Amino acid sequence: MALLVLSLAQLMDVLDGTIINIALPSAQSDLGFDLENREWLVTGYALAYGSLLLFGGRLADRFGRRRFLTIGLVGFAVSSAVGGAAPTFEVLLGARIAQGLFAAALAPAALSLVSVTFADDATERGRAFAVFGAVSGMGGAIGLTLGGVLTDQLSWRWCLYINVAIAAVALLGALAFVRDPGAARGGASTRSVDLPGAVLVVAGLAGVVFGLGNSAVEGRGAPSTWVPLAVGALLVVGFVLREARTAHPLLPLSVVWDRNRGAGFLSIAISGVGSFAVFLYLSYYLQQTLGWSATEAGLGFLPFAAVLVLGAGVSGSVLLPRVGPRPVIPAGCLFAVAALVLLTGIDQDSSYLTGVLPAVLLFGFGTGLVFGSAQNVATSGVDDDDAGVASAMVNTMQQVGGAIGLATFTYISASAVDRYLADDAGAPAEQAQALAALSSYHTVFWVAAGVFLVGAAVTAALFRPGPVVLAGPPVPSHQTPRPTSVA
Repeated sequence: MALLVLSLAQLMDVLDGTIINIALPSAQSDLGFDLENREWLVTGYALAYGSLLLFGGRLADRFGRRRFLTIGLVGFAVSSAVGGAAPTFEVLLGARIAQGLFAAALAPAALSLVSVTFADDATERGRAFAVFGAVSGMGGAIGLTLGGVLTDQLSWRWCLYINVAIAAVALLGALAFVRDPGAARGGASTRSVDLPGAVLVVAGLAGVVFGLGNSAVEGRGAPSTWVPLAVGALLVVGFVLREARTAHPLLPLSVVWDRNRGAGFLSIAISGVGSFAVFLYLSYYLQQTLGWSATEAGLGFLPFAAVLVLGAGVSGSVLLPRVGPRPVIPAGCLFAVAALVLLTGIDQDSSYLTGVLPAVLLFGFGTGLVFGSAQNVATSGVDDDDAGVASAMVNTMQQVGGAIGLATFTYISASAVDRYLADDAGAPAEQAQALAALSSYHTVFWVAAGVFLVGAAVTAALFRPGPVVLAGPPVPSHQTPRPTSVA
């Protein structure tokens, strides 16, 4: 039951990322705000969530993961209720920022509780992470489906109200069934919180996330894009340098420097970048090119969710304990490559059954292999005192990967449209725009295939061969690692 509760909390966190995108056009029409303000509803959440994750994970380690899980659930529910009832844009924006803040407490607490609860038996741990990884991967598809149904049948406000119901069930389950094994062995961590490090990483990640998000609106050359990116990157570098020297780091570098864990974090980031292309641009194709409704487009992603569960189950409970991540995660990336190459062949008259569904199934199975293994490996062998911050790194990689995907593919798509229109200036305007959009989708899918191909090569090189010890005594991770541990 504890795994079910924690997976439900994770589902609420993940599906909110896509369900709100379905709700925003209707919210914009209802509340009367412009496109720039609409982008802030996405950016505001991403800023609060992405910048505070590592700090939230460390606070969960310090003051109790179960406590932070309940705080995150209650806060996310209240802010969702406020957002659903929002009479103005300003109230809705405040609610979205609050959602991000409480999600930064909720997400690392949930994942770290899975990690420390299922730490002693490799088979049981593999099954637990297969379930949790499947939820992480399919939450986006469920969000698209649920967002379409709720927006079409009820109101955009129910895309926020639904979180109240999910959080209420998860909260009752957490109070009844979830325990923190680390707390049972002697209470929460007594390690000091590195406040200067927290300031550096919160400000640095905020600059990076803001710059990446703003590039999709203002362009890469705008000062409001590259200045926050540059400053944020410098602050993150400063954070890393401080963590290498301080006695009580916010993020012990051995959490990341371990070869398998580092490759696991990288796998998650690569999946975040590449998956963005499928969710967003395939959704555009289904609705704008094939003329499907939001509900129909959401239902079109359900097979993705089904085979992702299969892939995560095979990966986490069967393959990973036997052969380790080195063949599994690169194979998942190659499945994704095959799916994206198939999508480059879709046109205005493609059938969903023959043109889209095979790619959806391949992509779902491939990302299931990746998510079912990467989260497990990335949190394995970490000292209990660092489980929260290691889990926060998983969420941070997903968030940063998604932000990179948004910035990269928005630019690539817009450039592809401009090139097509410039080369085909004589065609009727409406036809030219439709064909230009289709050409941009093809370009995005080719680039995303390249991202996953690079991911397959890099992860095959980085992961150690053979099975990984996924359970047993944790490796102390509060000491500064030696550089040779990367090799």
